[in-house]
Amino acid sequence: MNYKMKYIRPFLLILAAAITLSAANHDYFLLPENFFLHKGDKINLHLISGDLFTKDEEIGYQPAKTAKFMLYEGSKKTDLTKVAKDTAQPIISYTMLNAGQALVEMTRGFEFSDYSRDRYAQFLADQGLDKLSEKVKSGNQFRIKEKYTRYLKTLISVDNQDGSAYEKVLNDDYEIILKNNPYNKKYGDDMSAVLKFMGKPAKNAPVELYIKTTANVYTQNLITDAKGEVTFTMSREGIYLLRSVRIEATTDKDADFESWWASYTFPFSSSDELPNSYKEFGFGNKH
Repeated sequence: MNYKMKYIRPFLLILAAAITLSAANHDYFLLPENFFLHKGDKINLHLISGDLFTKDEEIGYQPAKTAKFMLYEGSKKTDLTKVAKDTAQPIISYTMLNAGQALVEMTRGFEFSDYSRDRYAQFLADQGLDKLSEKVKSGNQFRIKEKYTRYLKTLISVDNQDGSAYEKVLNDDYEIILKNNPYNKKYGDDMSAVLKFMGKPAKNAPVELYIKTTANVYTQNLITDAKGEVTFTMSREGIYLLRSVRIEATTDKDADFESWWASYTFPFSSSDELPNSYKEFGFGNKH
């Protein structure tokens, strides 16, 4: 073996592992180029990876990793896996023909990531799981393997904001459900959402709210109550992201821990329109 290749190959393996780990640590969220559409317009939907509602990278459509990809318009539902194309960016470009609210959901089938003990302990601490972090840090296990699943939603409107797609329950293992219609809200109004785990309210669970304006991202840390609910104020126009991650030790022989990630994006605007979210909100800068 060439002397240089002897050292380059291990380095490339380490680099690949680091990239995979980094991707596993990031939030994923769905972002349409426009939340306010008209009949005949196409929803150009992007899958974004990043932290604190900023873009680290755009993910192309990955059929092998997509367990479910659905569009809900009133009583109509469309299986987008049948029209989405492998590696496509945006992940879908689909013509909207029905007026009212529409909800898009994507479930990423479970994946695995491999961490060093210290890196995983830090990751847990970053999620506010200090006790679990200390338990991992004080353990004697050198590597930690995690199994994770992602559940993503986004809400758009076509010509009007009629309908109740915003509160549609999809029975995902980990799910954020809006209790109020964000399109009907005004400045200073309260907005509520419920977090469910395995169909039951997830009480005392952390939920982060990010509000992205054209200039900044505003963050609020929330905790669900006994009913699994959080309440927040519609304080700024922009794109709202609710996200939550749940992490538990598992007896699964294939992993040491399991995590469930949920995200939900929706707009808030007093004028029934919003700047092109993908570009004017800063998501079109990295490629």
